[in-house]
Amino acid sequence: MPATPDSKVYRPRNPEATKELLLASAGEEFAEHGYAGARIDRIADGAHTNKRMIYAYFGDKDGLFSAVLERQIGSLVQAVPLIDGDLVGFAAARFDYMLANPKARRLAAWRTFERAEPTAAERESYRARVDSVAAAQRAGKLTSDIPAVDLFALVLRMTESWLSAPPGMRSAADGDPQSKERLEEHRAALVLAVRRLVEPTPQNP
Repeated sequence: MPATPDSKVYRPRNPEATKELLLASAGEEFAEHGYAGARIDRIADGAHTNKRMIYAYFGDKDGLFSAVLERQIGSLVQAVPLIDGDLVGFAAARFDYMLANPKARRLAAWRTFERAEPTAAERESYRARVDSVAAAQRAGKLTSDIPAVDLFALVLRMTESWLSAPPGMRSAADGDPQSKERLEEHRAALVLAVRRLVEPTPQNP
């Protein structure tokens, strides 16, 4: 039977390679359109495979979205570790990562808007980081005036305070709000603000 102009020929692939292609294509699609707006057909086309492979490897669209999130969480944790509760270093590194990876920022925003329940990987990641903050507080490295979970939440949002600021807010800055100079200025302000927030309260003699 001759191929029609609209038909697609899908060559057999290594299963692991196909899964990687699907995850990469899905990451682009979810980052651009969110969960609700993402289309299985476009994801399959981007991976040069059949959409049936999505259901074979990930169960359904929700399973694929969860897999993309877990992949992104793993990449972020590896690139931006929280070592010994060092929230200042963490804040600077996370700002750099999110600046260099706009797709990760968009995916995180869509995830917050469209999915209420965290994945197991998300729970584990945040629990480990809050525990690291709590351990640093007990060691006297961080202020204990703010509960560990709240302190980490504040610093986490501070790392994206400029990158996710409304356009009107960013327009209040002199010059181009995305210029190298402006971003470096904000990064310095971020590091200073986090340091002042998290440093231990001096003890009275």
